[in-house]
Amino acid sequence: MIDFELTELDQEILAEVRRQALICRKYARDLDENEAEFVPKELPEAKDFKNPFSLMSKHTEHDTPLSIMAMLVAAGASWGDYSVRMREDSGGLGNAALRASGTPEQIERWKDKRLAMAITEPSCGSDSKAIQTTAVLDGDEWIINGEKIFVTTGCRADGVVVWATLDKSAGRAGIKSFIIMKGAPGFEVTHKEKKLGIRADDTAAMVFKDCRIARDHLLGLNENIPKQGAGGFRAVMKTFNNTRPFVAAIGLGMAQAALDFTRDALAREGVEVDWDGGKHSRSAVQQELIEIEAEIEAGMLDALHASWLSGNGAPNNLEASIAKAKGGEVARTATSRCLELLGGLGITRDHLAEKWFRDARITDIYEGTGQIQRLIIAREILGYSSSELS
Repeated sequence: MIDFELTELDQEILAEVRRQALICRKYARDLDENEAEFVPKELPEAKDFKNPFSLMSKHTEHDTPLSIMAMLVAAGASWGDYSVRMREDSGGLGNAALRASGTPEQIERWKDKRLAMAITEPSCGSDSKAIQTTAVLDGDEWIINGEKIFVTTGCRADGVVVWATLDKSAGRAGIKSFIIMKGAPGFEVTHKEKKLGIRADDTAAMVFKDCRIARDHLLGLNENIPKQGAGGFRAVMKTFNNTRPFVAAIGLGMAQAALDFTRDALAREGVEVDWDGGKHSRSAVQQELIEIEAEIEAGMLDALHASWLSGNGAPNNLEASIAKAKGGEVARTATSRCLELLGGLGITRDHLAEKWFRDARITDIYEGTGQIQRLIIAREILGYSSSELS
């Protein structure tokens, strides 16, 4: 049975996350408006606050499983700000791919490095099988050629997991993942992207021009088959079954922040939610607040369910896509609905409501758009093939 009741330690951890999130908000606007700057590795106040993850050393089997706590911590941190943290996160999406598909030797070699993941290209967005970046084996080296955009943590990462194709005619079957570290010949980070939202976030564009890497940089290298690695398309896609609920939780944290701000602002004007009365006895504004809250709670339960399955070693491909589709949609629509309720207060830069609205949009796009998730859900439930849904 799934039990999401929080223990005393759980509540202590989440309370600390919320305390630090409020500090992070103080820096959010300045870093948003000065997007060429990088978020500090550590805020000046960090010395006065515990690292919430250090509290997890007290974790026992009676506390909430760590897979669930990761979702709750992600939502709590983004309730403060998407990009600003008390301390810089140590890993990236590429680290998840390394853990999922790397050989024991590769995991040991790069476990302490921060790895980004480079998938999206100027001519290839949601259709990952259309990747144009190529990898050609030349003796004991791979030669990588191509261009990647919207690489999260790409500027400050130590290296990147790059999706490239060995054979364009093979479609998904020809796609493999390669670990390329900064400093490799022919590898250049060209610029930090400018964006609608998450402006302070480190998002990079990269170019690989006759970039040479050793043969053992093929993720999940199979020594018996020179061109074969475990880091193929299907294997690395499974990484997203863990990260998609995480992205949903981040978006829902921002939606909750917008709702809390809206509810407080309306309360100051005398608008309080009537929980005792029925739907038809409430005002339209009161009903809207209740419906937004219900949507956020539903989305969060989807994310927690998908993460619970993963933490128990159970398949969660369907549930991860449901969590991502629902969480991304709620993050986008809830923040928009809050702005409508706030009126002029919602669009002024004196407050963070409009920033949460802009930042939340990415969580419906990251790691497979909401539309892509709905295709995956249809395939899982109805048994359709990808060709039947294209």
